[in-house]
Amino acid sequence: MLGRTANGLFWMFRYLERVENTARLLDAGLRMALTRDSVTAEEEWRSVISTAGQKRGYEAKHGTYTGVQAWNYILRDRENPASVTEMFNQVRTNARLARNAISGEVWEAINESWMEIRDLLSRPVGQNHVGEAIAMVRRAGTLAHGAMTGSMLRDESFHFARAGTFIERFDSTSRILDIKYYLLLPSLSYVGSSLDTGQWDTVLRSVSGDRAYRWINAGNIDARGIVEFLVLDDRFPRSLAFCQSALRQNLAALARIHGHEGRSNELMRQADTQLSSLTIEEIFEMGLHQFLLEFMASNARIAAAIGEDYRFLR
Repeated sequence: MLGRTANGLFWMFRYLERVENTARLLDAGLRMALTRDSVTAEEEWRSVISTAGQKRGYEAKHGTYTGVQAWNYILRDRENPASVTEMFNQVRTNARLARNAISGEVWEAINESWMEIRDLLSRPVGQNHVGEAIAMVRRAGTLAHGAMTGSMLRDESFHFARAGTFIERFDSTSRILDIKYYLLLPSLSYVGSSLDTGQWDTVLRSVSGDRAYRWINAGNIDARGIVEFLVLDDRFPRSLAFCQSALRQNLAALARIHGHEGRSNELMRQADTQLSSLTIEEIFEMGLHQFLLEFMASNARIAAAIGEDYRFLR
């Protein structure tokens, strides 16, 4: 496979995962803001923008954090390179680049979703339609992943796509957890309050983990339990443990197909050994922020090594 095709597959699914995660974050923010007064609702939208990593660009354009401004900036603002419309355009561009390596069903799912999203977001999104827009974006990811799972050979194309998915998912869950400690909670005096509990609920909703967590923990919203669930529980498909295990399997499959291991496989083993030996007590003793920084840095090194091992864009 040409490196540019592998790169297209890898980044197609990285952007698709990023779009889905953004939609989940918007959905969680919308649910929280609707239950708050206007002042607290602005803080919720400030948190959403910060968690999405778009604070600098947003504040260069807007002086307040109203819901309409926030979701339109994230969904469709032409000056925002990380908007949903721009990211989904990148999904389609990379799908076209890798057109011969994906099935017709995957291409149709991406292309049709792109046209629907483009049309819906071609004009400002009001209160009555933001839910529809978020649902459409989330459905686009579901359709593409379903088409890939049901129609693609388990060859190198499939494994490059899945590697991109889990690299991005790992990064997203890590960042959402890290932002909780630094941006979502305004003061230590709120710890254990209804606001604190509500924000942890936002974290769970941002990764579509609220129902699974409550099922396992009988509805108890507890910071320690949520961190353990999102970091170490390998049953949940958006936990760090699950993403790391899935990424390791896909990189191992690529190594078998190509007949040799690369730097990415070596880095993957190191990261896997480190995470599998940790307990939640050791993570909190180390400091959640420091732990997450180290693992995000490790994730970035693995992503770069994948590109080097398989000669992306060459």
